[in-house]
Amino acid sequence: MYVQSISTTVEKIPLKTPFITALRRVDTVEFVRVKVVCKNGSISFGEAPATKAITGEDLATIIKAIQLHKTKIIGLSVHESLEVLHTLEMGSSAKAAIDMALYNFINPMQKVIELNTAITISFDTEAMMLKSANIACENEHSILKLKFAKDIDHAITVSKKIISQNPEAKILVDANQAWSYPDTIKYIDALKNFKIELIEQPVKKDELDLLKKITEYSSIPIVADESCFNLNEIKQIVQTKGADIINIKLMKCGGVTKAIEILEYCRSQNIPVMMGSMLEGPISIAYASNLVDTYKDVVKYIDLDSPLLYKKES
Repeated sequence: MYVQSISTTVEKIPLKTPFITALRRVDTVEFVRVKVVCKNGSISFGEAPATKAITGEDLATIIKAIQLHKTKIIGLSVHESLEVLHTLEMGSSAKAAIDMALYNFINPMQKVIELNTAITISFDTEAMMLKSANIACENEHSILKLKFAKDIDHAITVSKKIISQNPEAKILVDANQAWSYPDTIKYIDALKNFKIELIEQPVKKDELDLLKKITEYSSIPIVADESCFNLNEIKQIVQTKGADIINIKLMKCGGVTKAIEILEYCRSQNIPVMMGSMLEGPISIAYASNLVDTYKDVVKYIDLDSPLLYKKES
């Protein structure tokens, strides 16, 4: 198959409630949908959300990158296109959208797979986070991902109350780089008698030495997220034992083909993985869910809850 055309549209899906982390607030999922058409008439799609706070890309940046580089791919076979794609200087999300569309020609996605994903409890007041957590558990969401910001006392209080009121829930904590080293240690010590599955990216992405010190100290598994986008960065963290778990996101690593390389590496090193996501559209979440299904032995945690957060249009 040879690539004939690549086009983009902008899609938007409103959320039920605002998605709030230490890095951003989102009320509507906005993403670029990429359509790739081959000369034999085959069509495939990919998606890339606007996550400037994380990947540095907004909608305009993604579209501009795709428009700028698509001529280097059009006319090539699908396999050749994938090889060329990953030599191009472009944002990881824009690259991921094209990558997943091309990869689908080679290994078609069979179906959308329903998974027991964590559901996000956005950063908010103590009362609102507790209410959101209780509602989630009442609706049989058994894995809660708590988003916190800089106020460590708030994080400690909210965590204890949510765990106490929902003792059967699995609790994942995500600081999104907002904590200092002393505050992280304070949180770990304060929660030592409470069951927490993991703490994700407590310190800034480039504070790898601090992340490693926290990992060595903590009885709670530590996850590297923003600190590792690609395979080389992940190898550095794994080889230095800088974290216990690696968070893989298609938008960070550049798509399905690169995620597979990372998953294969983590499998070889016996490193558990969280398959994560940004606030994404349904197609990119579906690709990620298929990877989870293929790598059940590697993926220990699933964070693909975007579709659960969409506001359903009547």
